[in-house]
Amino acid sequence: MGWARSEAGPDGEWLVRSVPGAQATKTYRCPGCDHEIFPGTPHVVVWPADDLGSVEDRRHWHRPCWEARARRGPSRRR
Repeated sequence: MGWARSEAGPDGEWLVRSVPGAQATKTYRCPGCDHEIFPGTPHVVVWPADDLGSVEDRRHWHRPCWEARARRGPSRRR
């Protein structure tokens, strides 16, 4: 999965990896805003720190959505 930094928040401990636009080759749906993250868009991949990188638990977020998650929480869609 590459290098990831640890982040703690009111919602727990997370591992966060930045994905530069040049490495973003797929479309993902951001759980923060429920909009798509298109190829070429820089974003972050996040997973619980107590999970050793299980693919099922990884989520791709727009960076501003990830940083605002405590204020608005994830979208209802999963």
